[in-house]
Amino acid sequence: MTPNHPLLNRAKQRGFTLIELMVVLVIIGVLAALIVPNVLDRADDARVTAARTDISNLGQALKLYKLDNQRYPTAEQGLQALLIKPTSGPVPTNWKPYVEKLPNDPWGRAYLYINPGIKGEIDILSFGADGQVGGEGKNADIGSWQ
Repeated sequence: MTPNHPLLNRAKQRGFTLIELMVVLVIIGVLAALIVPNVLDRADDARVTAARTDISNLGQALKLYKLDNQRYPTAEQGLQALLIKPTSGPVPTNWKPYVEKLPNDPWGRAYLYINPGIKGEIDILSFGADGQVGGEGKNADIGSWQ
């Protein structure tokens, strides 16, 4: 074959044009714009579900504490009483470790423990994503009364 043969010229010109690449990038951008917000909302939903699960587990541990010691830990003793035997009064007489470790809420803050509770006998809560009282959606408070 000679250097100017049509098959050789066609082989040298293979590849994508700039317009073809731009069309593909626009399609990828549109798909990303549709999918990414849905994925981000799922992450927020997962954090709220994790907080509710943690609060439920802490509530169960507190109920066991009360069964063993006839009372919930005081507000001063806090949730730490589930992990380490309180030394300040009233000192529990039948204390056992009730949790292996105290979890933080999914946003990295400690869960709040209120005794006596505002909405129940005791309250365990997280202030949500914003860390402030109240809020809506992912910023809403999550508590043991829900």
